[in-house]
Amino acid sequence: MSHPTEQIPHFPVPMTLALRVLPLAPLSFSLTAVSRRIARQHPGLFRRLGEYSHTRFVLDPTDLPFVIHLDPNGGVPQVTLTRGRGNGAARIAGPLAALLGLVHGAYDGDALFFSRDLVIEGDTSAALALRNAIDDAELDLSEEISGYCGPMKEPLKRFIALIEKQSGVSLTRAGEGATW
Repeated sequence: MSHPTEQIPHFPVPMTLALRVLPLAPLSFSLTAVSRRIARQHPGLFRRLGEYSHTRFVLDPTDLPFVIHLDPNGGVPQVTLTRGRGNGAARIAGPLAALLGLVHGAYDGDALFFSRDLVIEGDTSAALALRNAIDDAELDLSEEISGYCGPMKEPLKRFIALIEKQSGVSLTRAGEGATW
């Protein structure tokens, strides 16, 4: 895991500007499909949320021009992207690279929180339940997404690895003992 003093990469400004005009509905639809695939592949992820399995979470990548609403819906998740601050029981905010690094085990959530690279607002016990559920699932989002690609799976994985190397953003699950 990384040390909190390391610089967390930020999404490139020119790409952020381009995302300001992106219609959010198609991306919301795609992310919902991916999240439902994750729910099928890792059913314990949403069961682990317990009493928070119907709690709306706002994931706020602070270097992007939208927020992500995650509604677990008891294991049939819905993801909606909106402009603005968003509304939910718990809000987790930080650079996209930090949020992805948490999912992939590349960053320590406590270190990010205490270094103020990650901000948690609202129901902190709900946010902690989400963090614990994601940690236990040991997700690799690149594996989940490439699973849709059939014969293009391996070329996509190589492309993702190249982007990860060039950007410094954790796009795959960190290996045991890996550090950033």
